[in-house]
Amino acid sequence: MKATLHWVSAAHAQDVEVRLYDRLFTVEDPDGHDGRDYTDFLNPDSLEVLTGCKAEPSLAGSAPGHRCQFERLGYFCVDADTTSGHLVFNRTVSLRDTWAKIEERQNR
Repeated sequence: MKATLHWVSAAHAQDVEVRLYDRLFTVEDPDGHDGRDYTDFLNPDSLEVLTGCKAEPSLAGSAPGHRCQFERLGYFCVDADTTSGHLVFNRTVSLRDTWAKIEERQNR
């Protein structure tokens, strides 16, 4: 597969907020445990908000719902919280599936 990497000049970049979502629960079936409530299995790291991130200037006018790929990080879409002065991206798909690696180790 041919690809082109595009590096962003920090001096010319657009400041953006990036929201990285992960699994909501720490186990696959949070209701399947006797005597424990599903809230016992909430993942405290299910949302990481990064501020001061840099994106190419052409994304400045992106409307909510616009989708793009950030190299080696995943696929993102513009959040409805975006305003003309504050661009917000949500990661929709990661390029690495760490959950699959965890399950593989547990099944050995």
